[in-house]
Amino acid sequence: MPELPVAPSASLPPSLILTLAFAATLVLGLLLKFWLASRQIRHVARHRSAVPAAFTQRITLEAHQKAADYTLVKARFSLLEMALGAAVLLSWTVLGGLDALNQWLLQALGSGMGQQLALLAAFVLISSLIDLPATLYQTFVVEQRFGFNQMTPRLWLGDLLKSTLIGALIGLPIAALILWLMGAAGSLWWLWAWAFWMGFNLLLMVVYPTFIAPLFNKFQPLEDESLKARVTALMQRCGFAAKGLFVMDGSRRSAHANAYFTGFGAAKRVVFYDTLLRQLSPSEVEAVLAHELGHFKHRHILRRMALLFALSLAGFALLGWLMAQEWFYSGLGVRPSLAMLVSGVPTASNDALALLLFLLVVPVFTVFLGPLFAGLSRRDEFQADAYAMAQADGADLASALLTLYQDNAATLTPDPVYVQFYYSHPPASARLARLPASTPSPA
Repeated sequence: MPELPVAPSASLPPSLILTLAFAATLVLGLLLKFWLASRQIRHVARHRSAVPAAFTQRITLEAHQKAADYTLVKARFSLLEMALGAAVLLSWTVLGGLDALNQWLLQALGSGMGQQLALLAAFVLISSLIDLPATLYQTFVVEQRFGFNQMTPRLWLGDLLKSTLIGALIGLPIAALILWLMGAAGSLWWLWAWAFWMGFNLLLMVVYPTFIAPLFNKFQPLEDESLKARVTALMQRCGFAAKGLFVMDGSRRSAHANAYFTGFGAAKRVVFYDTLLRQLSPSEVEAVLAHELGHFKHRHILRRMALLFALSLAGFALLGWLMAQEWFYSGLGVRPSLAMLVSGVPTASNDALALLLFLLVVPVFTVFLGPLFAGLSRRDEFQADAYAMAQADGADLASALLTLYQDNAATLTPDPVYVQFYYSHPPASARLARLPASTPSPA
């Protein structure tokens, strides 16, 4: 009796499964972002004509409408950026852009560390050039239109050249070491690379405020003696030690105001934007600083660092497994060196390809985690506000926050769903509802 023919397997190859999963997740994520942005646009536009009742004593209709218009312009521009970003991502991956760049560099430079570093550098350069029009438009059109941009084209170009040079001087040696570890440290290379990467980040926290930040801004010691005494007393009450109190010339680039802690360990310092000191009273500055100290008191910074360490370790481990899978490359439009995958023969290395593909793909599959991390951040902000009320005047904090919301043109009427997904800080209405009412004053 003749044998019956065996039906071919209906299972899809892993590379095709990855291609379909990547494309589907990218489209779903893009649709979700478009839906959220559309909700934000409709909600803000619908409430543009009237100041919310809770803010009528402090915020003028003109200021409210400026914030609404600023939010709408940014949200509409983000729709274009998201569409362009998705197109560029597809071009790099399944449409073969990264593969074409890699093959061209292999022909021009041959295989080896030089070709891999050239691939990383060329990718960063091309990506930066693609993003350049949007960056220029955001700075010199959107920010300029609403009175926030203080940068001249010359200053902008100087910043670009300095950041590019610093990025090359720091980034290329780091990339070379990680690529070397990927090829020479065996199957546990990812553990060594993770340890090095975390050590570098800790070192950067010490080095950045002292050597890198001053290349872009001037930092002067805080000269207001009364404010210095008030801030110093606050830090002593909170058990916080800083290397110094500094004022940064943030007004050279933007009218937005801010204050922050920087550095690590003994190198911690407090930095105030000069715009912040112009907009807030000394008691309001103290309340804002008390909020920032609340993050340290509740160990929010340490917890975020620990979370970053854990996620980066998982990421390195996942990359260590994926880079040995042929379908990871072919499913994303790249032709790997199969000899390296099968036998370890040192022909053309796939390390730089694997690293770039991983960095491109991970945000696509993790976009739906956004609400979780945003929610954790908003919880931390509420805790820091509560701490600030215990260490300073809660009414001063409320007044300061309202001033900053107004001066930074933050809308008072964001869409609630958009907030849940994107906002790392609670909106003004939710935040001020937990604080004592400030003394009303005209805007």
